[in-house]
Amino acid sequence: MKMYSNGVILLIFVVFMMNESSGSGLSQYSNVKNALNQIHITSLYPKNKNGQTYGSNIYATSPETEPDLILATGVDGTEGYLLKKDMDGEQPKTPEEAIAIQNSRSPDGWDIPLYDKDGETVIGVFHVGGK
Repeated sequence: MKMYSNGVILLIFVVFMMNESSGSGLSQYSNVKNALNQIHITSLYPKNKNGQTYGSNIYATSPETEPDLILATGVDGTEGYLLKKDMDGEQPKTPEEAIAIQNSRSPDGWDIPLYDKDGETVIGVFHVGGK
């Protein structure tokens, strides 16, 4: 953990010095945020043979820092992983699309696959939403 802290401090110092010399605040902020997210992801989560990060999202500080495969328990009690993209689902581009997506969802929820940590082998089902 000490190395992680020192790396973050070094990164912040370097970006601060770049900001002082260049004066471009917003793009530098975005670069720092992306770099910190990457440090967070790579320091917390192991990678499988396919290069996907996996683990609990309990320590994620934002959706960008969640692992590719999120630890979950299926409907039958099987522990496995959900693909982040399955959890995120279809992302609307407009408010009208958001309403259409919401209205198209079943009030009983829907099922998505539960994977082994390889991100390929389906080992169960996870139920999203509903009552």
